[in-house]
Amino acid sequence: MKLSAVIITKNEEQNIRRCLESLQDVADEIVVVDSFSTDATEQICVEYGVRFVQQQWLGYSQQKNLANNLAANDWIFSIDADEALSSELKNAVMEIKKQNITEDNVFSMNRLTNYCGKWISHCGWYPDKKIRIWNRKVGRWQGEIHETIAFSTKTKVLHLKGDLLHYSFVSPKDFENQMFKFAEMRGHDYYQKGKKYANFYIIVSPIFSFIQRYFFQLGFLDGADGLHICRIAAKATRLKYETLKNLQSNRL
Repeated sequence: MKLSAVIITKNEEQNIRRCLESLQDVADEIVVVDSFSTDATEQICVEYGVRFVQQQWLGYSQQKNLANNLAANDWIFSIDADEALSSELKNAVMEIKKQNITEDNVFSMNRLTNYCGKWISHCGWYPDKKIRIWNRKVGRWQGEIHETIAFSTKTKVLHLKGDLLHYSFVSPKDFENQMFKFAEMRGHDYYQKGKKYANFYIIVSPIFSFIQRYFFQLGFLDGADGLHICRIAAKATRLKYETLKNLQSNRL
């Protein structure tokens, strides 16, 4: 198996070096498609000898599919700039590269997220299983919010040991901004798809979100950080439906 690691970037100088370091013994090629970063992202990538291509932003799925098409190998390892492989995951990937793998095999892994310096093991954040290795002949990204891989054939998912380490949030404000950004995007997506607004969703959904994450998904075990994560997730849920309500009200 020859494996191409594929990354999309925009101003990732704080993260990209860690990501590239973790791929050194794993990937046969690294392809970075960058949306014209204004920081040191390109210089760092050049240090590691990656294939660096600049492309205006097309949307998450289109940008990732373009990057996959640029790869020299059919086997893709899709990884974000703020992610890195744990030692155990590195070993697991290197093992599958020695095997006879068929196109219908796809590989998933657990993602462990770091929140302001602390690894979060609950709140619905872990194990956060992701499919990240597959053959591009049978799979392409689709969707613009929390994009997923659509496969053209029946696949067999094989789960790898180890974690994909996600260094996403360096401050509570960073987390809040991202959650609210995606909430508004989801509200617009609901509107475009014709989803009907009801006061019920604005009132009940945030409450359900908090109870599910904090109690049923054991967010309280993550202490004060877990409480904050669950509260912001509930607020984002409310914002999603408020955005939908406002869009529908403006149309009337």
